[in-house]
Amino acid sequence: MSDPSPTAEVNIHLRARSQDRTLIDQAAELVGTNRSQFMMASALKEAKNILLDQSTIFADAETFHKVMDWMDNPATPSEAEGMKRLLQASAPWDRG
Repeated sequence: MSDPSPTAEVNIHLRARSQDRTLIDQAAELVGTNRSQFMMASALKEAKNILLDQSTIFADAETFHKVMDWMDNPATPSEAEGMKRLLQASAPWDRG
């Protein structure tokens, strides 16, 4: 597991039940990491998923159908260029 910043800047403390620590240690060993690395990777993965899932759009039926029609059509040249820019951009959590 590679970490872009090898030196941790802050401590995160938590309490756990003994059986939970044992379970975490077993899983960490299976993937070849220590408890801290495993817990950090798992927590970051879950945090990213939760943040990405927070993209909810509310629209009335007319607006919804307009958006669906727009999505069914091929991208315009400017939209295609914008998509290329977005795909080349790094995610905020990947920036250092």
